[in-house]
Amino acid sequence: MTAVVEVRDAHVVHRARSGGLFRRDRVYALTGAGLSVAPGETVGVVGESGCGKSTLAKVLVGIERPVSGAVAFRGRDLWAMPAAERRSTVGAGTGMIFQDPSTALNRRLAVRRILRDPLDVHRRGTRAEREERVRELMALVGLPRALADALPGQLSGGQRQRVAIARALALDPDLVVADEPTSALDVSVRAQILNLLLDLKERLGLALVFVSHDIQTVRRMSDRVITMYLGRIVEETPAGRVTDAARHPYTRALFSATPGLLDPVDPIPLTGPLPSATRPPSGCPFRTRCWRADEVCAASMPDFSAASRPGHRYRCHHPVQEDQPTRDPARQEP
Repeated sequence: MTAVVEVRDAHVVHRARSGGLFRRDRVYALTGAGLSVAPGETVGVVGESGCGKSTLAKVLVGIERPVSGAVAFRGRDLWAMPAAERRSTVGAGTGMIFQDPSTALNRRLAVRRILRDPLDVHRRGTRAEREERVRELMALVGLPRALADALPGQLSGGQRQRVAIARALALDPDLVVADEPTSALDVSVRAQILNLLLDLKERLGLALVFVSHDIQTVRRMSDRVITMYLGRIVEETPAGRVTDAARHPYTRALFSATPGLLDPVDPIPLTGPLPSATRPPSGCPFRTRCWRADEVCAASMPDFSAASRPGHRYRCHHPVQEDQPTRDPARQEP
């Protein structure tokens, strides 16, 4: 089965001004990223702020071009296409839901116009058919028809995010990327939006990439969980096994920071600040905060190793034992 989207050895490097007017540092936003998303699959991407999650999301939908590596959509190299074809392919085949609906929506346009814009740009159907599609989209995400002429500022945060979701679905995309879609919402509204995304994924057969710093939410939403650290993918785990079978110490630390009530774990404190993306550590980038690190970790970045279960791989010289309880480093067995 052809993947909806596949990223192979993608590198993204930005230029950032620092230390003076004429000095620019290289920011290694993404390093050697590889990811494949199958039709109908939900892949969760988790990690701390600055780990490269949003950069990966932008690469997946063609907003960000890697400086090296390849991005294939339905088996075709996205950046080898002519510009007009690439815009058409990305615009019709992918949808993106951004973190803050307050800034993602044009505050001067009514809901009706926001939802009709993608249809107008890609010339889908007649004017009457576009208006009917707007009504379908509003019903699909649970928005009352009476809000069609409302401006974003007249809506609640949850309603604005429903508009953003409807806009992402306007052209029946194969892939939807949701970048922290609930982090700007009140706690009481988050569950509603997450349940809506799960329902839409099942009803429409979407491939969904769900980006979040909250590993518990990612585990609930996903079939597979990707852990990122300092621009690198360091582990890929089946979602149902991430709590007890994750092998990378960083994945274990993330899980321990948001423990569930039914499965108590010992929080694992990460000492020291997140290293700079302009001057990443040698070898494994997590070694400066890892309780298992030694001179081997400083010398080289490990290749991916396969775990005992299919679909599980990790990059670590000294992985945590599978099915070992998540505990404070002081109580970890060697």
